[in-house]
Amino acid sequence: MNTITAKEFTEIECSDRSYELEDYETETPRWCKGCGDFGVLSVVQKYLQEKQVDPESVVCCSGIGCSSRLPHYMKTYGFHSIHGRALPVATGVALMRPDLQVLVVMGDGDCFSIGGNHWLHAARYNMNATVLVLDNEVYALTKKQVSPTTRAGTLTNTTPRGAYVGGLNPLSVYMGISNRSFLAQTATWLPGHLEKTFRAAWEHKGLSFVRVLQRCPVFMPDAFDAGGVNFPALFLDGGDEGIPVEKGFLKKSPTVKHDFTDVNAAQKIAQTEDMEPIGLIYKNTDTPTYQDIRESRIAHLSRSELVSKLNEEINKYSVQPK
Repeated sequence: MNTITAKEFTEIECSDRSYELEDYETETPRWCKGCGDFGVLSVVQKYLQEKQVDPESVVCCSGIGCSSRLPHYMKTYGFHSIHGRALPVATGVALMRPDLQVLVVMGDGDCFSIGGNHWLHAARYNMNATVLVLDNEVYALTKKQVSPTTRAGTLTNTTPRGAYVGGLNPLSVYMGISNRSFLAQTATWLPGHLEKTFRAAWEHKGLSFVRVLQRCPVFMPDAFDAGGVNFPALFLDGGDEGIPVEKGFLKKSPTVKHDFTDVNAAQKIAQTEDMEPIGLIYKNTDTPTYQDIRESRIAHLSRSELVSKLNEEINKYSVQPK
């Protein structure tokens, strides 16, 4: 009778295993009807299933907000942190467990307001993670408060006479950060483009930052022209290496050729005022990740060298025989 070891049995089990969509799903999501968060969750789960990514190799981190419930609906490791602190948690995970794949999900208030300082430095460190910011231009979970990206004149419960100043442009700010390596923008009402954008972000080595435009069907139903056909979008054609342009029903939106490897061209696109650029804005595969920099400066010792140095250190605090 042929016998196999426990190790061989485990290897056989792992090699024959295939993941179904349900292997990435937990409870039924509890978001408002018509919320774009459903679409983002679906894209993430379907991509992981398509690529047969081991659920136990993924960590999903979030802060506080409607979008931050996403880790609860992923059958992966997850960390639902406090307001604005998703990126510090993700940084710790990425540095200490480089074998894991890190996904960060935040809202506009969560990332750009209370988490703004962490956002800037996470980009500068260029850790290996995929960051999705679901931007509906309002604090939705706390019932329609003005957020950093709320447009001037918008009526909210904290600006009943209209927001006094124009909203923050996250794209332009991001392009001003040193060591950034990936920036893209998409929208939940463009599911094909959203899927391709997530795919490009996930497969990029470094910090992939994706701003996902979405309306809040309860408190900001008219944002971005309610995701309608007259939304002023500018599609970016980056060629074979870019994100394919899929206009869908936005047939009136222009398309421009864009070199996403040119930092000056990317900053110019990021500063577009009359339209929202949709596509890959910037990508630099040569930007070193913080993990790579850190690893290159760590001395790797053999076991004998490690024991020798450890004994040497311990001897400093012990009485030596005369």
